[in-house]
Formats: sequence, C-alpha cells, structure tokens
Amino acid sequence: MTLVLGHTLVASNAHAPQRWLVILHGAFGAGRNWGTIARRLAQVRPEWGVVLADLRMHGASQGFPPPHTLEAAAADVDVLGRSLRVPFDAALGHSLGGKIALLYAARHAAALRQVWLVESTPAAGPPAGSAWQMLRAVRSLPAQFASRQEAAEGLAQLGFAPDVARWMTTNLESSDGRFRWRLDFDALEDLLRDFFQTDLWSTVLDPPAGVALHVIKASESEVLSKEAMLCQAATGSMPTTPKRSSACSHVISPSCSTPVPTRPEAAGRVPRARARRGRAPPAQVA
Repeated sequence: MTLVLGHTLVASNAHAPQRWLVILHGAFGAGRNWGTIARRLAQVRPEWGVVLADLRMHGASQGFPPPHTLEAAAADVDVLGRSLRVPFDAALGHSLGGKIALLYAARHAAALRQVWLVESTPAAGPPAGSAWQMLRAVRSLPAQFASRQEAAEGLAQLGFAPDVARWMTTNLESSDGRFRWRLDFDALEDLLRDFFQTDLWSTVLDPPAGVALHVIKASESEVLSKEAMLCQAATGSMPTTPKRSSACSHVISPSCSTPVPTRPEAAGRVPRARARRGRAPPAQVA
C-alpha cells in the first residue's frame, strides 16, 4: 500500500481554485505552520488553492519506510498530487522543504510553473545550524516529560530561545499522563544528513523548462552566502530580502514574507523573486 502524506487543503469559499500551490515546510515543522499564510493567499488570490503537506516523518506523515532521503521526499509529493488528482502549478519550499521542492521540480513536476525557495540554500555542506543543534538537543533530554513546559524549559536551558522551545514542543504527544516526542529522530537524522550532502545548484542554474524560480531571504539570514547570492543573481533569481530581517532566521520566526504566485504568463521565465508582508511559520536550518 502506497502511503500518502498528511495534508490540508485551503481554498476560498467563494471560488473553486483554478491552480494549486503545494507548501513544503522545514525540519521539525508541519504543514499547519503555514496555515495563516495559506488562508491569506486564498483570500487575496481566490483562483489559487493551497495544499499544506506534512513531509515524511513530520506531523501526520509518520511511518514512512526508508530510505529517508530528499529523493524519497520529492517522490512523496508526487504521490500526494496524484492521489489528490491535482496537478501542482507551484511549489513553495521552506529550508528543508526548499531542496525537496527543487527535486520535485526536477524529477516529477510536468505541470509545475513556479518554485519558491524561502530561506533555503541549494548548496551542500557539513551538518550544521540550528536544526542540527535541535536534533542533538532533543536527544540529550529525557524521553518523556510531565508537561510541555518541562520540555520547553529543558530546551531553553540548552540555549534555545523560549519561542523556539515552545514551538518545538508542538511535536510532543500525550500518553498515560506523560508527554513524549512523536518524531522518529533517527529517521529525521537520515533526512537531515541527506539535506546537507545534496547539492542542487544544477537545478537552480538550469531550472526545468517553463519553471520560474523565486528566492526569498531575510536580510540578516546567513542561509545564502554572498557567493550563492551572486550566483543566483546571474540566473535572474536574485533573492528578495524582506526588511523584517528577524523573520526566517532559524529555528523559528514570528514574521516573514507571503509569496503570492505570479500570473501564468510570467511562468516561462526566471524573474526576480517577489514578496509580500505577512505572518510566517517556524523556520529551520533544514
């Protein structure tokens, strides 16, 4: 039996969507993190519907078999689209989800016309950053807690900001009066390691025919190096830089940019990224 990613559909009450955007969250997140932005998008652009997907081993998408790789995660997105009988016209990927969106575009998405990368680098590198730090932190804590607050305090003592720690505890579930992580951290480590070792510059520099690439980067973020930004500028996909620069800095953020899919007539080129102000979900280094 083929497993299908957990997901939520968001659409305007007034119009049936003509096009669909799939949103792929970052490490330790879930599709619901993007609910506010999805609802706003459906209001201002009712011709668009949004699919909020839970990536494999995140949120409601537990129990997926190995290997836990970006290729497998991109194939999961393809299966989701086929199961919904909805051709995805655009894909937005945040951090970890950004590389998955790029692979989805390269491998599976015949109908895709836009890819939005939010705080996501196509480069490979050694495991590092706050998502990797979070993985190490949760493994150093007890396996169960008396309350979410106890878990949040444990993460805060390890140096995470209080809002980051509270957000991470949304991955706890209650059982027999105790709180335990619902996540399989071994599987997530496999996925993160593959994220760090996968280089997707070839897709950024030469996107699939007809796919427009958009990049959003917070001004104080170091996710994209200066060299990476220069390289992307050469392709015509120079990152948009929101002024509210605390947004999208890893691991969590209160605000960022609301990407709005471009008109279909713009889909055949690689324009400069566009951005709108809004509320953002938690952000991860992966």
